[in-house]
Amino acid sequence: MKIVGVWSLMAGLLLAAPAAHAQKFGWVDSEFIMAKMPEYARAQQELNGLSEIWQKELEAQKKDLERLHRTYHDEEVVLTEQMKKKRQDEILLKEQEIKTYQNKQFGYEGQLFKKRQELNKPVQDKVFEACEKVAKKKQLACIFDKSGDVTMLYTNPTYDYTEFVLEELGLAAEDRNQPGPKGPVKTVAPPKTPATDPAFESDAGAPEKSAGTKADRAAGKRPK
Repeated sequence: MKIVGVWSLMAGLLLAAPAAHAQKFGWVDSEFIMAKMPEYARAQQELNGLSEIWQKELEAQKKDLERLHRTYHDEEVVLTEQMKKKRQDEILLKEQEIKTYQNKQFGYEGQLFKKRQELNKPVQDKVFEACEKVAKKKQLACIFDKSGDVTMLYTNPTYDYTEFVLEELGLAAEDRNQPGPKGPVKTVAPPKTPATDPAFESDAGAPEKSAGTKADRAAGKRPK
């Protein structure tokens, strides 16, 4: 669902460039919002029911076409040219009927397309009205739709107003839109370095003990 026109938005930003830094913007996920709405679920259920009925009718017509093809193939050797032409015309007519029916029910601006628009419009209107209320309450200059035509390469959760719109619709979760708990500040002790820690071991292991001087070795003294 498209909440804001891209080009009109960009034009407005260019005209208001000096004051752009003072404006607040936000975004919502309209598909996520509608998925939470019971009326949207009912609309999808009705659409699925109609789609199944029309699909079964289409499959029945395709089986009739297969039967015509099979009969023609089995009897072709005994048919006259005039009878062959008649059978071929019947097959061609059936193929055209199937294509017409498929486009009528499932094609662009077909029955399913029109029914989807009819059932989804009231839901989309409710989401739009809720977005408008949130924009006024939060003093937002514009709300983008993450699910719409605007390509959003990155979305900062700070500017996500989806839950606020759900709140307007009475569908918000209780654990959302609440400030996070403030915990104690944790500090980490700095690591010790070889210069300050006599017990530091290098990658080669612990430092070896001194072997003593030549005089000590000659006198039979053990190294310290």
